[in-house]
Amino acid sequence: MTVLEVVDGVVAYGGGRPALDRVTLRVRRGETVAILGANGSGKSTLVRAALGLVPLTSGRVELFGSPLRRFRAWKQIGYVPQRLGAGSGVPATVREVVASGRLARRRLFGPQSAVDRRAVDAAIAAVGLSDRTGDAVHVLSGGQQQRTLIARALAAEPELLVLDEPTAGVDAVSQRTFADALGRFADDGGTVILVAHELGPLEPLVNRAVVLHHGEIAHDGAVPAPVGNHARPGHEHVHPHARAEESRWSPPGEATWSRES
Repeated sequence: MTVLEVVDGVVAYGGGRPALDRVTLRVRRGETVAILGANGSGKSTLVRAALGLVPLTSGRVELFGSPLRRFRAWKQIGYVPQRLGAGSGVPATVREVVASGRLARRRLFGPQSAVDRRAVDAAIAAVGLSDRTGDAVHVLSGGQQQRTLIARALAAEPELLVLDEPTAGVDAVSQRTFADALGRFADDGGTVILVAHELGPLEPLVNRAVVLHHGEIAHDGAVPAPVGNHARPGHEHVHPHARAEESRWSPPGEATWSRES
């Protein structure tokens, strides 16, 4: 079954080069797909357009076989946006933030059920934060806040998990915890779309890589081989910025590029 389909997708913000230029992408159930590319390549725009967060100038999107404009089963999708602070200035606890992920599966204003509580507990445990459930999210590290956001998405028990650069600038321990949680989700039959500029511990989970370059798909297949400093043994993939010559992803026939989105 095709979980996500974008056909001839174009996103144009102004008179310059389109952010997406006639992109076609199909993701099948059970795949773990990495969307890779350089700064301004369009990878975040692609997933945001696929979820209806950015309007297409032309082209079409289908989710679980339904046109985007008619799709209503949002409980099937868990979305973790790019570097959104989990605390947002509100003194919410880890449990409270993660529990908000169950709202799509509860009746409006209905009380939390035992099923909801078990799902929240399981999601928190999956990201290794069971010992921090009562802590205010704003006191956690950036990596722990990102784990909280992933737990919130997992708590909804989605079929498709979409993550926009969840490990950018995050410590190595949190990256490995992400990898473990996503691996279990994929093993249970879940579909993952992961936007990244470097994969690190997540790379073994990825069975398909789509590389964007100037809003077009430059590669769709196996994860490209690392280049430059990223090919060195022991490289940790935890720094948020790098010079262009240290870039990880390069399309065929191109020089190495920067990794930022």
